[in-house]
Amino acid sequence: MTSATPDATLSANSPAVVLTIAGSEATGGAGAQADLKTFQELGVFGIANLTCIVSFDPKASWNHRFVPVDQQVIADQLEATTAAYGPASGAPSALDTVKIGMLGSPATISTVAGALQENSFSNVVLDPVLICKGQEPGHALDTDQALKAQILPLATFVTPNHFEAESLSGLEITDVESLKAAAVRIHEISGAAVLAKGGVRLEGPDAVDVFYDGETLEVLSAPKVGDVAVSGAGCSLAAAVTAELAKGATPLEAARTAKDFVTAGIRNRVASGAPFDALWQGGAR
Repeated sequence: MTSATPDATLSANSPAVVLTIAGSEATGGAGAQADLKTFQELGVFGIANLTCIVSFDPKASWNHRFVPVDQQVIADQLEATTAAYGPASGAPSALDTVKIGMLGSPATISTVAGALQENSFSNVVLDPVLICKGQEPGHALDTDQALKAQILPLATFVTPNHFEAESLSGLEITDVESLKAAAVRIHEISGAAVLAKGGVRLEGPDAVDVFYDGETLEVLSAPKVGDVAVSGAGCSLAAAVTAELAKGATPLEAARTAKDFVTAGIRNRVASGAPFDALWQGGAR
């Protein structure tokens, strides 16, 4: 039988507590599933509050099927999590670090933004999942604009991929130099540390990402493992940054560790009947 009150003697051995606010991805390669596996591998206690359910459709070219979670259900999850572990909970290992993944709608963005403002987390890692590719009117554009207006200003660390970095910065990214410029611009806009991902989209033998925090500009590179993006790489990178920040790493240290973690996971990827491979979070083992 467990005690109903926190035991202060346990705090010295308690892991850091981290939260991901993200979608469920049915094949397990990305989303909250990838986040939780990353958290476990890196030695932190992971919690997932779900914003949506995503399942690829094998009968329609593996396109996304997206079902949003009801707003009250999202709010209830956030209320329970922050009451149990949040900065004001008095828990021995207080939740002070959160990762934001796929939100999917302006309503969800507003709900999550409210929770972030109420709890004043020290580390807010945003994986800015943008939907609109420049042509889609209506919901997709509204969602992306809401994310930029309401969530980006609350972030302390942002991990955009190639398309997202172009969208956030307003710059075309064709090489490492333009990726650097985009990272600097996103920092100027948000005030957050930035890890802009070039990945396999830039030409050359290496997968290149750029870190910038207003003072340090560093290029992180590793030999490419294939030329096709792997499911879960972006989610796992942001989750690894989240875990490392929660353990006390500096943003640059967290970026370096996350890069190594994801490179190992891509190298030891998992194949399936889907037309894409999935990163294995245990790849470093």
